[in-house]
Amino acid sequence: MSSETKSQTLGRWIPLECNPEVLNSWANKAGLVSSDFQFTDIYGFDEELLAMVPRPVQAILLLFPISDALEEKRREDDDKIKDQKLPENTLWIKQTIPNACGTIGLLHALANTNVSLVPESPLQQFIEAAKTKNPQERAEFLENTPLFANIHADAASTGQSAVPTDLDTDLHFTCFVEIKVDNEPHIIEFDGRRVGPFDRGVCPTGDFLKDVATLVRDVYVAQSSSIQYSMISLGPPSDW
Repeated sequence: MSSETKSQTLGRWIPLECNPEVLNSWANKAGLVSSDFQFTDIYGFDEELLAMVPRPVQAILLLFPISDALEEKRREDDDKIKDQKLPENTLWIKQTIPNACGTIGLLHALANTNVSLVPESPLQQFIEAAKTKNPQERAEFLENTPLFANIHADAASTGQSAVPTDLDTDLHFTCFVEIKVDNEPHIIEFDGRRVGPFDRGVCPTGDFLKDVATLVRDVYVAQSSSIQYSMISLGPPSDW
């Protein structure tokens, strides 16, 4: 089945908003232990704003506007992915469902970190089953798991904005996780539109949050005059 035909068959999901209320709603329904881990806003790149983010940060989700410059850079980066070697337990899912990038970003964040999951929850069962599948099989597995479509739709309806009637969007989610490669902490980007997980290299300062913020500012924000960027961290619950 062609991508276009498959997309028409599957239908477009409602785009997720990038805010903690929506992402925590999704994660709680799917099976994240919310008393241990939550999603929190990252308000900016300044040291004072980054200091407000609860540590340690497990993963970072970025919502960004797609642009011609970023698309060209993505194609260049994709050529490098086939030569990169990551740990075998790295779990990446190809995006085949239109507007499912929010759910796929969440799955990437939760499947590649040491977060607490409710035993036998939809999330725990999906991740365990996905470990035995290749990326294409994982995509088909997600397509055939209607529960996640329902969780996605429920979370989308909790957002601060009205559900759009036009489901076309130029905004996209990607996810960053710190993974050790050859015993060194690397920033790994998980984007379902790519050809695989992308190793962005060693964390320059050893501070994952700070290093991802710098990467986002220099690689993503620098390519556009848009203000439609949002970052969310996955970490311990906030004390305030």
